[in-house]
Amino acid sequence: MATLYELHPDTPQKRTVDQIKNDLKDGAVMLYPTDTVYAIGCDLNVKSAVQRVRQIKQISNDKPLTFLCSSLSNISDYAIVTDPAYRTIKRLIPGSYTFLLPATKLVPKLVMSPKRKTTGIRVPDNAVCLSIIEALGNPVISTSAHIKEEEEPSPLIPEIPEKYDKIQLFDALEKLVDIIVDDGTDLDYQVSTIIDLTSDDPVALRRGKGWEAIADWMPEE
Repeated sequence: MATLYELHPDTPQKRTVDQIKNDLKDGAVMLYPTDTVYAIGCDLNVKSAVQRVRQIKQISNDKPLTFLCSSLSNISDYAIVTDPAYRTIKRLIPGSYTFLLPATKLVPKLVMSPKRKTTGIRVPDNAVCLSIIEALGNPVISTSAHIKEEEEPSPLIPEIPEKYDKIQLFDALEKLVDIIVDDGTDLDYQVSTIIDLTSDDPVALRRGKGWEAIADWMPEE
């Protein structure tokens, strides 16, 4: 049975955040809110926890995992950010955008694309996420808790309705994760918009939350 932690959505309680941080460093996997959908995640640097996230979602090792950073300077630790990419990221963070970037040596091989040596990074517009990342001192893995259209259903996750509530989501995953973080806000059902920044010209790979704000200047693949 997962431990439930309740946090204020705007001013997360430091003592509770520190408890979550300690659990993550010990290898816990958590279900937590982001500025898009609820996510399954863990400490980026705990290999056993990353492997469990892959197992829960049935994500093969050749598929990269997105992770959340706290700031643009934090992104530059884990990705090669060119001047054009810097300008795009600075314009859009914090927000519901995943940036595909060339990975640095700090990115564990277990989370990057093995062929392209790229990684997906976000800076979420969510105080709870940011407080956990800042307390942890490094990024956290973020993969959607529900099954997206392009994914194969995981046999480990009970079927969740397309429009689910928190009780349904928590009940479905409470035996698979160690921590459930509840910030008291309503669920969001929109995934992030993915932007490829591996070349000088940004290209949107997937429309998601926030697409309307960039549709007039962001080309699509």
